[in-house]
Amino acid sequence: MTLSKRTFLGAAIVSMAAFSAIADEGMWQPHQLPQLADTLTKRGLEIAPEKLSSLTEFPMNAVISLGGCTASFVSPKGLVVTNHHCAYGSIQFNSTPDQNYLEDGFLAKQLDQELPAAPGSRVYVTESVTEVTDQVLASVTSKMNGEQRYQAIEAKRKTLVAECEQAAGYRCDVASFHHGLEYFLTKKLEIRDVRLVHAPAMSVGKYGGDIDNWMWPRHTGDYSFYRAYVGPDGQPADFSKDNVPYEPKSFLKVSAKGVEKGDLVMVAGYPGRTNRYRTADEVQNQFEWAYPNGRIMREALIDLIKVTAEEGSDARIKYESTLASLANYAKNFQSMVESYHHSDFLKRKQKLEKDLNAWIKADKSRQKQYGKAVSSLAELVDQSQSTQARDLVFYYMYYAQAPQMAKKLYRLANEKQKPDAEREPGYQDRDMTRFKASLARMDRRYAPEVDKALLMFLLQEYAKLPKEQRLPTIDSFFGITDKLDSKALSAHLDKLYASTKIGDAAMRQQWMETDLDALNKVDDPFIKFARSTYQERMMLEKADKALTGEFQQWRPQYMAALIAFAKSKGQPIYADANSTLRVSHGQVKGNSPQDGLVNLPFTRLEGIVGKDTGVEPFNAPAKQLQLITSKKYGDYLLPSLGSVPVNFLSTVDTTGGNSGSPTLNGRAELVGLLFDGVYESIIGDWDFNDDLNRSIHVDTRYMLWVMKYVDGADNLIEEMDIVE
Repeated sequence: MTLSKRTFLGAAIVSMAAFSAIADEGMWQPHQLPQLADTLTKRGLEIAPEKLSSLTEFPMNAVISLGGCTASFVSPKGLVVTNHHCAYGSIQFNSTPDQNYLEDGFLAKQLDQELPAAPGSRVYVTESVTEVTDQVLASVTSKMNGEQRYQAIEAKRKTLVAECEQAAGYRCDVASFHHGLEYFLTKKLEIRDVRLVHAPAMSVGKYGGDIDNWMWPRHTGDYSFYRAYVGPDGQPADFSKDNVPYEPKSFLKVSAKGVEKGDLVMVAGYPGRTNRYRTADEVQNQFEWAYPNGRIMREALIDLIKVTAEEGSDARIKYESTLASLANYAKNFQSMVESYHHSDFLKRKQKLEKDLNAWIKADKSRQKQYGKAVSSLAELVDQSQSTQARDLVFYYMYYAQAPQMAKKLYRLANEKQKPDAEREPGYQDRDMTRFKASLARMDRRYAPEVDKALLMFLLQEYAKLPKEQRLPTIDSFFGITDKLDSKALSAHLDKLYASTKIGDAAMRQQWMETDLDALNKVDDPFIKFARSTYQERMMLEKADKALTGEFQQWRPQYMAALIAFAKSKGQPIYADANSTLRVSHGQVKGNSPQDGLVNLPFTRLEGIVGKDTGVEPFNAPAKQLQLITSKKYGDYLLPSLGSVPVNFLSTVDTTGGNSGSPTLNGRAELVGLLFDGVYESIIGDWDFNDDLNRSIHVDTRYMLWVMKYVDGADNLIEEMDIVE
């Protein structure tokens, strides 16, 4: 990064600090937090703000990533707490109809009873974040076309990652900030032996189910525990009975006192993706086409799985995690659309762009610097939307595992012909442990009859595409024509699934180790599919990379214009979330999402009884209901509430990926786990409303209450440092 750019962005961050005194918007990079010191201190921060920016000191080094969710260390022996829905795949992986931990819960009373988490489960401990903008963009020139630019950036990112990972046991990534204006290298310790320690019953951990998802009031005990293990030498190692619990440099104390209304809370975690700087055209298309069609697709897949896999069957258990994910985002998409149509979001976006263009045109130097970026980005957006119907179908093809796995295996055989540094991400030597884990996971997430039904539906949707957007090799392999014969297609799929060996774990492993020449001779129908369609799929990928390269030229320049424009008005610009470590701050607070409706910030144990019907998802354990009726509150009573708090609302700015994030008080003690947002704030991935945005947390007092009185997890309570 040039000095001028670094100074410029630093000034923009300073302006954010003043703004944050009146609003809680922003997912901040840790190094920015000292500049928010005044706001945080006034809110109730009791530790030095500089502590929050040091990744190697308490409390930030206790915050970890699970690679999709967030978690935190809560004991000196590697005990990890996260959301129940984040551990759902591991609970499901270990469940059978005879020993259904999803339904009944699981508790290891001692170390040798802990169960291996789902294959591929990881604990990532961030140790450093280093800016590498200059290195990434060093070889990029304005004369490059899109494909050349993409390859130049990708090659440098791979080089930086390879250098970083020379130290054994680490996983490194280069992430772009402000859509390519800055790049940072993150170095994370990768702990590979992760074990399931405790999960409450589904009737606690998922109380309210999909009905209550994204809703308030909420009464969900969304927590579970893992443990991180390493080799006897203290270094990351694969699962072994000889491994020992990892000893983190620090861990969070767990507060049994909790928080009150108005208290400062902070959430540290790894939010996935936000899109708050997209253009008005992108916003309109996303909310008026992409989300509605994505929801329809997800709901159709949900219905197919439920019809094909009988409830309680082994096939249904295999797809429970898939169902939960599909349902979560189907509801998410619906809320996005509803919030969009009941807001002035698009009008505000359009006004922003009108004002931005006027600001640029008012100065010749700004015209020269930013003018082309605005028009060029608009052209690229139009181009990217021209094939979105096909892109949507191809995206959901992921859920048909037989062809998807065959494509991965065949791609691996092709990639292995290249030097490792030239391979596609996901197929390098560094990725092989994850690749093997994906092969293993398929055993507990695949049922041929369900997979066939999903593929049948997806091919029917594919057949609706204009012929020029379909791939001739796919058409030929499945017999797709403009007038699809569904009966013939179904019969064809029956033959494919009857003769494929893709569902055999040993065969998948064998194919993974097979070279390209040998794999080309394999007679399996889905390997044949992957082989026959490979060249056309690679042509599509090449075109997509070229388009990405064009975006990599103009999106950063557009962001630079937005940052300069915002700075001229003293307004905040912070980087969109990108799965890197961020900190949000706010306070415990309810809201009023509509006229006459006031949401209080806490829910109580008695609300569980009020909702209970005895029928899933409102079927609380009988023991729990009895304890509540007898007012067995123990040490976890909140006097102002007259009961034990279950969940609470706060104003912190969060999104997907923040699930499981530790919620901290001013002393950096654990007071809750972030697990959801209210219905009205789902649109927060795109737009932030300070009045409506609320995050939902499970209160540590409820977590401890269930552990002590319902599940008898005294061994874990004793292991943690509980602050009374």
